[in-house]
Amino acid sequence: MKSQFDVTIAGEINLDLILYGLPVTMPLERELLATDFRMTLGSSSAVLAHNLAALGVSVGFITRIGNDALGEIALQRLAEKGVDLTRVKRMDSGTPTGVTILLNHDGKRHILTFPGTMSEMTASDLDIVYLASGRHFHLSSLFLHKMLQPDLPGIFRQLKARGLTLSLDTNDDPEDRWGGALHDLLSMVDIFLPNEDEACRITGKTDVEGALEALAKQVPLVAVKCGKRGSIVQTGSRRWEVPAQCVIPVDTIGAGDSFNAGFLSAYLRGEAPDACAVFGNRAAALSTLCPGGTEAFRDSMLVRDLLAQADRTGAGDRSASQAI
Repeated sequence: MKSQFDVTIAGEINLDLILYGLPVTMPLERELLATDFRMTLGSSSAVLAHNLAALGVSVGFITRIGNDALGEIALQRLAEKGVDLTRVKRMDSGTPTGVTILLNHDGKRHILTFPGTMSEMTASDLDIVYLASGRHFHLSSLFLHKMLQPDLPGIFRQLKARGLTLSLDTNDDPEDRWGGALHDLLSMVDIFLPNEDEACRITGKTDVEGALEALAKQVPLVAVKCGKRGSIVQTGSRRWEVPAQCVIPVDTIGAGDSFNAGFLSAYLRGEAPDACAVFGNRAAALSTLCPGGTEAFRDSMLVRDLLAQADRTGAGDRSASQAI
């Protein structure tokens, strides 16, 4: 039976409030003036859903929002790209939708998050039949899902048994423990998408090469995001270094989630691992051309140019990758 969606996602949603030009060291009881401000769609799960949909991937999304304007604005951004929101839960519990405040200091960031409804989502909020109606399921921000995390291994097993492929991006662990359900999930996922710091913290290794070697023994396909150096992909004993696309970045917020969107869209087209990383790098580079993680993907001209690159050269332009 044909799947209803290419990808289903269960995860968090919030807006990003981004302030620019503030000092790294900020004294108390002083009014500090930013040089610029943006409000964009935030949260790894929602950014991924938005950018996948912008790339032509059909997406079903389950989340919880509070009874407030911030949640509605965030949903509106997803609806603009055609993300299916029929299973979103609007809560009257009094807990508001979460929010993230980012203080951008010339590429370095303070990231301040109020989790809100995202930390209260439980297995009872998830329609398994709906999630299983996709070809692929993705989870981001593992450690923000405090109440959902204990049930995730069972949920992953159910989806795996129904024939879906699975991917995971833990994002940061605010408690820096890197435990809980993580290692059970790694034994089930088809694709793991950490950045290099996360990969090293999870494995206890001091370098990304050692981390990749350890992770590749657990996960069939690992793609590690390395910022301006691009990405490194490994499947079994085969490894590729894939350089980043050269751009002058405006803002790197959401570049990792945009990489995930490009990588997964190519994966769902049946591309080879290095080809997926090439397109992931291109999507990440596109993201940096505008503030926040989704604004560049709201620009139809920029997205058309990205997709045209894939059409002209194929996502698998292997001249842009190096097997090692």
